[in-house]
Amino acid sequence: MLAGKKGLIFGVANRHSLAWHIAQAARAHGAELLLGVAGERFRERVAPLAEQLDAGEPVVCDVSSDRSIASAFRVIGERMPAVDFLVHAIAFAQKEDLEGRLLDTERVGYHVAHDISAYSLIALAREAEPLLRPGASILTLTYIGSQRAVPNYNIMGLAKASLEAGVRYLASELGPGKGVRVNAISAGPIKTLSASGVKGLREKLHLQAEHTPLRRAIRGEDVGKAGVFLLSDYASGVTGEVLYVDNGYHAVATWA
Repeated sequence: MLAGKKGLIFGVANRHSLAWHIAQAARAHGAELLLGVAGERFRERVAPLAEQLDAGEPVVCDVSSDRSIASAFRVIGERMPAVDFLVHAIAFAQKEDLEGRLLDTERVGYHVAHDISAYSLIALAREAEPLLRPGASILTLTYIGSQRAVPNYNIMGLAKASLEAGVRYLASELGPGKGVRVNAISAGPIKTLSASGVKGLREKLHLQAEHTPLRRAIRGEDVGKAGVFLLSDYASGVTGEVLYVDNGYHAVATWA
């Protein structure tokens, strides 16, 4: 489904990352990849994973720094001057802002969550735009906490709502001309490095397996396969969309 396509994937931290599952699936379907990581510590950790994908050395890109983003894309432009897709799987909030009340969130916590989790999609898309081939695809990851008040998700719910709005606006702006598509996957609760900071994750995983229509926990490969679809030409008419990959949780009454 992705044979001959070249793509950038930002956000692989370890084998549990949803970005890693998307990367594996994309590579299995024939894509050539480059991985972007947050810093040197992550580059060392992710390098063996990149090797498995024949992706070369990961590119360091601190999305909180415009200078770092510009530097990363200079490297990317040399190594991959034409790009068919970009995956944004980046989110962060201060731990104290994922506990207690949203009312207690301070200005800096609000800024950090929105800067890293939502604005970074815009920043990466802007730098990637000159490299994107006609019909290219941009994909990001969100969560239903953008639509519902999920316990302990707090400021990340607001950041994900901003991210989803960004998907719609970017789809509107990047579609004309080169036909670039922009979409999001809203995955169900799954144990990843970023999700581990959300209090009560274990209970959410247990409830998901008992009460969603498919009666099982969501798996990384579920997200990977859906990602391949949205990145491929089989989704050529899909843009500005949030695709729920959550075993049907979004479609049923709230149970937690």
